Amino acid sequence: MKPTSLSLPFGAVALLTSVAFAIATLAQAPPTPQAQPPAAGGATPHHERSFPAPTNLKVLPKTMTGQEVHELMETWEGSLGVKCSTCHAANPNDIGPNGRPRLNFADDSKAEKATARLMYAMTEDINKNYVAKVPDVENKVTCGTCHRGHLDPEVFVLPPDEHDHFGPPPGQGAPQGPPPQPK
Repeated sequence: MKPTSLSLPFGAVALLTSVAFAIATLAQAPPTPQAQPPAAGGATPHHERSFPAPTNLKVLPKTMTGQEVHELMETWEGSLGVKCSTCHAANPNDIGPNGRPRLNFADDSKAEKATARLMYAMTEDINKNYVAKVPDVENKVTCGTCHRGHLDPEVFVLPPDEHDHFGPPPGQGAPQGPPPQPK
């Protein structure tokens, strides 16, 4: 009697190998963290912070949640190299647990906040009315496009011309005599 061998198609072998690998991986995966109860005094851990619904939105969509506004503000902070207090005034009557006044995000007393609103409206206009009309453009204009991590963007200065428009091309000597006059 001739011994028989089991032969499986390659696809079945690959499938069985994948299933075995998945089972082994799941068996070694760390357990999913359970929700932590609030700390003493009702405070929640820093990573589970809640953000109140925004008020006084003038240029941002009024449908944005507190979390969405917070994430956008963090992006703007990085793009401009600033802190929240650059645009938002401190409220001396509301002292936080660190002993410092909390910021009043709805307050409009700082000129920087008005400037931020104006600049946001400008970038939205540029993206909607100009960038969107250029074929195959994926990148939009953002605060970081100009600011690149600085509150005041660096002044762009054109490099000096490589050559005098009235003289010979570069590397062929200096022009002789006065430049020709237009006729």
